[in-house]
Amino acid sequence: MLPAYHKLPCVPILTTDDVLCCHVPCLNIFSVFSQLRAQNQVLKKAVVDEQANSASLKEQLKQRDQSLRKQEQEMDSLSFRNQQLAKRVELLQEELAASEAKGKKGKTKGDSPSQHGLQTQSVFDEDLQKKIEENERLHIQFYEADEKHRRQEAELRARLEELEKDSEQHQGVVDGLTTKYMETIERLQGDKARLEVKAQTLEREAKECRMRTEECQQQLRRCQSELNRQVKQSSSVIQEKVPFNDTSDDYNSLNVPPHNRRHQLKARDVAGQALSFLQDLVAALLNFHSYTEQRVHIYPLDSSIEPISPLNQKFSQYLHENAAFVRPLEDSFLQLHQSITEDTVTVLETVVKLKSFADNFSSYTHFLQKILPYQLKSLEEECEATLCTAALTAKNQELQSDMKRVTSVFEKLQNYINLLALPSMLSFDSLCLKTLTSAVFTQLAACLHSLHDAIKEMSKHYNQKASLEQELPTVTQKLCTTTECLLGSLGSLTNSTGKIATFFSNNLDFFTSSGYSPRGSTVALNPLQADSMLANKKKAAAYIHAIKKPRPQSVPYREALSNRRILTSSTESREGLTQQVQQSQEKIARLEQEKEHWLLEAQLGKVRLEKENQRIADLEAQLAAALGGSPNSQTAAASTLSAQSHEEAGTEQKAAGKETTLCTSLVGMLCTTPTVEHVNEESREQLIKTHYMARVGELTTQLQISDSKAVHFHSECRALAKRLAIAEKSRETLSEEVKLANQNITRLQDELATTKRSYEDQLSMMSDHLCSMNETLSKQREEIDTLKLGSKGNAKKNKSR
Repeated sequence: MLPAYHKLPCVPILTTDDVLCCHVPCLNIFSVFSQLRAQNQVLKKAVVDEQANSASLKEQLKQRDQSLRKQEQEMDSLSFRNQQLAKRVELLQEELAASEAKGKKGKTKGDSPSQHGLQTQSVFDEDLQKKIEENERLHIQFYEADEKHRRQEAELRARLEELEKDSEQHQGVVDGLTTKYMETIERLQGDKARLEVKAQTLEREAKECRMRTEECQQQLRRCQSELNRQVKQSSSVIQEKVPFNDTSDDYNSLNVPPHNRRHQLKARDVAGQALSFLQDLVAALLNFHSYTEQRVHIYPLDSSIEPISPLNQKFSQYLHENAAFVRPLEDSFLQLHQSITEDTVTVLETVVKLKSFADNFSSYTHFLQKILPYQLKSLEEECEATLCTAALTAKNQELQSDMKRVTSVFEKLQNYINLLALPSMLSFDSLCLKTLTSAVFTQLAACLHSLHDAIKEMSKHYNQKASLEQELPTVTQKLCTTTECLLGSLGSLTNSTGKIATFFSNNLDFFTSSGYSPRGSTVALNPLQADSMLANKKKAAAYIHAIKKPRPQSVPYREALSNRRILTSSTESREGLTQQVQQSQEKIARLEQEKEHWLLEAQLGKVRLEKENQRIADLEAQLAAALGGSPNSQTAAASTLSAQSHEEAGTEQKAAGKETTLCTSLVGMLCTTPTVEHVNEESREQLIKTHYMARVGELTTQLQISDSKAVHFHSECRALAKRLAIAEKSRETLSEEVKLANQNITRLQDELATTKRSYEDQLSMMSDHLCSMNETLSKQREEIDTLKLGSKGNAKKNKSR
């Protein structure tokens, strides 16, 4: 088989005269050069292939020689072993023949007469064997009986030792109890003697106490008679001098309590804190219901692929209306907060806006009761899915119980809030109202803590359910994202309920305290008394203003108060607005810088892209010019060049003043003169050759530079792509770390609240314990004092004796 270079076509060698005689000499030379270059590459490749084939053949030949030598050695060893085995077989055959010959000779000699003796001997041997076996069996039975006797004897001895030890122990216990009883009897006798002495001292003290009580009763009688006299005198003075009684009616202008400004400031502060907590709760509830609606559309059936069940459709429709029930809670409480000012009277009887909040809370509770059956049915549908495991079913059942518990807690809260809104509509006795208020606020605080615990349990069960759902093979990224958002809303809901419960417990004393109490009246404060209180406050302010009226430079007190409030609020708002403006300006400047940066980056990228496109177009044009393109393009270029040369020749014949002719081609430009008889042929050939070789060298250099730049840009693009992938991965990892950090923060906050609550419980228990210890210490000190007194009395008696 011939190598590849034998199949190449034969290319005729062109001389310089042929090149010069042609109309397009430059094109022919370049085409010949390109063909020779291509043939050279093919020849190099064929030579390398043949060298590789020869090296592989030599290697195969060496391997074949080695295997042949190995097989020859094996053949030699097998032949040697075969010879040995053959010799061994011959020897065995000879031995077998000899043994057969000896056997035949022994049989021919005949039988001996001792066969009868052999039979009798065999009978004796059998009897002897039987006797030996029987003797052995008897020895075994004897040995077993002896061993059994020894074992029983050892057990009985051990039992005897144990019984002796038990008897000794019992005797020691009896002796100890005897001594203990004797000591107890002696101690009881001593206690009896001490108690007799103490009883005598107590009898003496009782006699002294009776004497003191008689004296106190006499003093009490004297005090009662004096007080009765004073009361009669005062009543007579009142009847004679006072023309009216301000406590005879339910309401009188003189029976109005004073305005408590501290109570109002505290009430506004507490209402503002409660409003912020309620806003967090409303946002968490909105997110929870919205993400629950999204989850219903995704799991167990995806609504984008197949229609969900009618029950889930209805459930989704109800959940979509959650804002109509949740938003009014925030709005009504905001109105309640705005109604509590420094100039108002804030008690349960005058807070009329509490009724609208109670109504909105009742409507939201009814909404929860309405969606509860759909929630339970939706969880049951999830349990009926094909891929639902037993663990998921258990978690769904736990979630059903949690939802029932949360709904029941909301119903209790509704009842307590409605009870708090009753005093603003009905009139109650002050004692009854105070008792009712303290009981309702206490139960409301406990109910808020139970709500926090129920939502915390539901969040924990949802987390466990989400971890189990992620192990399912059919879980999608959309479901995972929705579940994460739902867990986040549950976490914020848990935090907000915990904050509300803690806030309510901390301010329970303020809620149960009475900020305003009328004098000498059993009726609680009503809105009429509150209006009178505010009117009296205005009168007092006007009186102070009237006192200061002669001083025109001064400002009226009412105006000063309003100016102070305006100034305080404007200062606070101005500071807040200034901070917001500064933050906004900083943010705008930063965004402008980022905008300019990205605009410059976009412009630079656009310029680089245009440059790269232009460079690639130039490189493609240069490559096409250097390589000559396809044969069709070469022929087209040749035809165009020949037409151009014909046109140039015609112009040369028409133009008389021209002395030189330009020869153009794809490679370069060459100037020739029409007078060829004065120029040497060899110098012309040398000039043409050097010109084209220089031009080929330049094009080769440009091609190499463009290749290197292309490789460099390709490597840069790959590096940028890798950096982009690494940046995306780092972004994902950082987002996961941020989520974990948020979860840890929520967990630590819950742990902090729990720890704080436990510490408070421990402190209360320790305070109770300290109180009880102080009581016991005081009792012991009293007993010690009585004993000291008793001992002193006994010493005196002994001395007198």
